[in-house]
Amino acid sequence: MAVELTHKQALNREKDIQDELERLKAKTDKTAEDHAAVPKLLAEFRDVHAHRLDLEHDAALAEIRSAATSGTDSETRDDTRGGGSDVDIVDTTRHRGAPSLGGKYRNPWDTSEVRYGQAGTADELRHRAEDAIERMPHASQKVREASAGFVERAGDDTRMAELVLGTSSPEYAKAFFKVVRAQGQMAGLEASEQRALSRAMSLTDANGGFAVPFQLDPTVILTADGSFNQVRQIARVVTATGDVWHGISSAGVTGSWDGEGTEVSDDSPTLAQPAIPIHKGDVFVAQSFEVEADAGLAGEIARMIAFEKDSMESVAFVTGSGSGRPTGIVTALAGTSSVIASTTTDTFAVGDVYKLDTALPARYAANGSYLGHRGIYNAMRQFDTNGGSALWGQLAEGRKSELLGRPDYIAEAMKSTVTAAQDNHVLVFGDFSNYVIADRIGTTLSYIPHLFGANGRPTGQSGWFAYFRVGADSVNDGAFRMLNVT
Repeated sequence: MAVELTHKQALNREKDIQDELERLKAKTDKTAEDHAAVPKLLAEFRDVHAHRLDLEHDAALAEIRSAATSGTDSETRDDTRGGGSDVDIVDTTRHRGAPSLGGKYRNPWDTSEVRYGQAGTADELRHRAEDAIERMPHASQKVREASAGFVERAGDDTRMAELVLGTSSPEYAKAFFKVVRAQGQMAGLEASEQRALSRAMSLTDANGGFAVPFQLDPTVILTADGSFNQVRQIARVVTATGDVWHGISSAGVTGSWDGEGTEVSDDSPTLAQPAIPIHKGDVFVAQSFEVEADAGLAGEIARMIAFEKDSMESVAFVTGSGSGRPTGIVTALAGTSSVIASTTTDTFAVGDVYKLDTALPARYAANGSYLGHRGIYNAMRQFDTNGGSALWGQLAEGRKSELLGRPDYIAEAMKSTVTAAQDNHVLVFGDFSNYVIADRIGTTLSYIPHLFGANGRPTGQSGWFAYFRVGADSVNDGAFRMLNVT
């Protein structure tokens, strides 16, 4: 029987046999026929398994023989283990695909063998995604590690694994690079590339445009490279798979002392269910007709989008209004009991820093960090140049990385000076794990073939319009204190 099975049929039959054995194992009233079926099923499994291994051996040998006779094509080399850069952009229009050997799956991107709706489907998709990450082209080890982190954090939610499988395959990479070079046209795509493109777009919210390959997604690149936006470095970063991220938060558990033999009091915490909406940010990358023929343009576009995304977020995570954009930490705390006023009107003094530190409860101060503008930190350096009650020590030592024993971080969007007769939120101190950034992975590009000047005439330029999605907000204002010099 086994010799008549294809590779896919053999895989499915192995799974069927396993399911049947599991069913028999779970029965509490096994019959004689049930016991007799076990050795038959085991014998069949061994036969089918040996046949499948033979098919894989034959396919591997055929591939190796083909490679040995065809010689080395320099354009098919894909240095996926990194080097100087985090994303290695090469010519993908002739890329031969991921290796057939290594990993748990022969082709992790082929999900036609996945039986959706059955027990174990989520685990299989996650394992396939992990396998795909190890083999996806044009990615360094740091990009692979960042990608694996997104899949791991998603847990049993299969949407992240499906996005990885849909947008990281060699076929999709080839299709994406061809589309960029062809100024958005898909006429030159092979049938397999068109299928990969359609599959990827079915996993996004895009109406038109093209999903950026997972390994080139700006959020993945920022995670791998590190962000200059220090709020992102200290905040709690989660992955959202819908339009709103839902979480659970609490101001803490309250205990009590109860007498012997008395009923314990109700000390259960009050749980909140914060909801953080995901907002759309967009970037337009203009280019001249002369530049757009550059072979490395696709990778450069991804890097430019990542840089601008980081710049936009560095402002939004501090002062974002929450309307059409993330809610910044200053916006979230303004007008709440977390605001601490300066001791003297319109005067920022050393005592205010100690006042801010004292106001934060110890359970949050233990993991607290400061956030302020460099100008404010420099003003604090000048409070005491003799070292008596200096916050950092002697001026000659330079600005240290800790303020009153806790880390201090810089945000250029914070106020840099004190302006009289208005609010001056100059310094935030708190546990930033209570400020949540929700990333929605999946950046989309659309090609704009012509740009026009003020008189309605073409400028000889085209461009790529990209949009990404992210949300942020404080989920527990009590974990912060913000100094207002007013």
